[in-house]
Amino acid sequence: MGYKEVYDSWKQDPEGFWMQAADAIDWFEKPTRALNDDNAPLYEWFSDGMVNTCWNAVDRHVEAGHGDRTAIIYDSPITDTKHKISYAELRDRVASLAGALRAKGIEKGDRVIIYMPMVPEALEAMLACARLGAVHSVVFGGFAANELAVRIDDAQPKAIIAASCGLEPGRVVHYKPLLDGAIDQASHKPEFCVIFQREQEVAHLEDGRDVDWHAFQYGVEPAECVPVEGNHPAYILYTSGTTGAPKGVIRATGGHLVALNWTMKNIYNVDPGDVFWAASDVGWVVGHSYICYGPLIHGNTTIVFEGKPVGTPDAGTFWRVISEHNVRSFFTAPTAFRAIKREDPKGECLKDYDISCLRALYLAGERADPDTIEWAQKIMGVPVYDHWWQTETGWTIAGNPAGVEALPVKIGSPTVAMPGYDIQILDEAGHQMPAGELGAIAVKLPLPPGTLPNLWNAEDRFRKSYLTTFPGYYETGDAGMIDEDGYVYIMARTDDVINVAGHRLSTGGMEEVLAAHPDVAECAVIGVTDELKGQLPVGFVCLTKGVDRAHDEIAKECVKLVREKIGPVAAFKLALVVDRLPKTRSGKILRATMVKIADGEEFKMPATIDDPAILDEIREALQSIGYAKA
Repeated sequence: MGYKEVYDSWKQDPEGFWMQAADAIDWFEKPTRALNDDNAPLYEWFSDGMVNTCWNAVDRHVEAGHGDRTAIIYDSPITDTKHKISYAELRDRVASLAGALRAKGIEKGDRVIIYMPMVPEALEAMLACARLGAVHSVVFGGFAANELAVRIDDAQPKAIIAASCGLEPGRVVHYKPLLDGAIDQASHKPEFCVIFQREQEVAHLEDGRDVDWHAFQYGVEPAECVPVEGNHPAYILYTSGTTGAPKGVIRATGGHLVALNWTMKNIYNVDPGDVFWAASDVGWVVGHSYICYGPLIHGNTTIVFEGKPVGTPDAGTFWRVISEHNVRSFFTAPTAFRAIKREDPKGECLKDYDISCLRALYLAGERADPDTIEWAQKIMGVPVYDHWWQTETGWTIAGNPAGVEALPVKIGSPTVAMPGYDIQILDEAGHQMPAGELGAIAVKLPLPPGTLPNLWNAEDRFRKSYLTTFPGYYETGDAGMIDEDGYVYIMARTDDVINVAGHRLSTGGMEEVLAAHPDVAECAVIGVTDELKGQLPVGFVCLTKGVDRAHDEIAKECVKLVREKIGPVAAFKLALVVDRLPKTRSGKILRATMVKIADGEEFKMPATIDDPAILDEIREALQSIGYAKA
């Protein structure tokens, strides 16, 4: 069957489609129906089935005779460490950790916060919680103490599992003082903390509260898998909300297993036993879905990589990992490739490695500009698939279903809707827009399995954030269009569509043009307030390494390019050359913060910012053209 037949088969019989997909999962008790719509528009999937995530991700592969297969490859260029963990070893390690947690009172429904760097023990902690039916909430390692405190108060964990430290190129990030500070600030106090001591930094343990990862497992009975209902929360993952209070996205167990397992073959085109690599972090949704759960549920080998695309030690580190570990499908964010391209524009580093094992590169996490896609395709010689999804959905909304049928790539589009997603482009009144016209992207309810059923302890906020603007639809918060062939284009976040003298324009479209300039490595366009036209676009560009031409000249060329490609209607007159752009640790550019600086508004320092000093550089650049007045 090709893509159209698969998508149509879902559309004609959604229940049958997902029940069939559920057959690939081991159930203690099979669900009697796929969708529970008794409480619409709050939907649940497989709610009357009984299942366990850890069994499906670990034990069943050992039971099926694949215990010797490698489950996890740990590769840390920062510590110069590589080791492999088989499925049988992983089962023993996870069962032991789960047994120790159970002996200290952790049981089904309890929350456990995990605050760990990119080490295999982070995945073991997630799986140990899943084994017991405990609900984990992974907080990105190194997050500031006050942000961790907010999450402790919201999730109210019985325990916190943390590492003594994280490692960045050239520095140690002291996790334990951050954890201690967060517990001091939080109103809710965990009963105990488990600390994984890394040799790079051994942390002080608080008597009566902190236990050592290895010591507390000593002599404890390993735990078996606890069956949970299909609608039981597997985890809570906090995503930044516009109001400053984080939103706790819930992932229900049954749908999570069914959807992720389906995606591994149908989207990422890997078979059990193949090596799959997602270069992300366990603190983000990609780390949950495609470092930990998806690959293991499907019986793949997953890579836990502690490093950066450049600087650990150079721009060839991704190529080394792919060739050394025989990676079949590789998933990362466009920002990683922009960093490699900026450092090594001709792809010289690739010459030292054979990456012929690789079938495809998958990009997600932010808009993939055509220039980066074309560059990656050219130097890697494999298809590059952009795909679009969100923390809330947990897996692809629109992508290229390479395992069903590799569709022609249209650069600038993440391709087509996946089964389960009926994507519509709506105007402000909720009416469908014609093909090729820009509007709000919404998905007709119900959302498919594996997507968020609700927010943790915040149902009103869930309804208001996602279900109220367009009744009967999930509001994605993104703007875009669908062409005559059904290809989806994500142009910007809804708030990145700017209104210039009555014309609705996408900043993303302007960024595509700027990124095509030969000297530009990375760029961002924001809309600043203008008395005459409402808003005006300002472009920020970072130059490729080694470019040593006058910045004014490059800025003029950028303005000219946008006027040629988009037209005078864009009113694009201002381009600034800057050394770097403010980003979150996951690589998203902080455009909304840049807008507030430009407009002289107060803003809350984003918790996930990589380096706060960059904001001062942006302010100075904007002041040089008359913006960012205090």
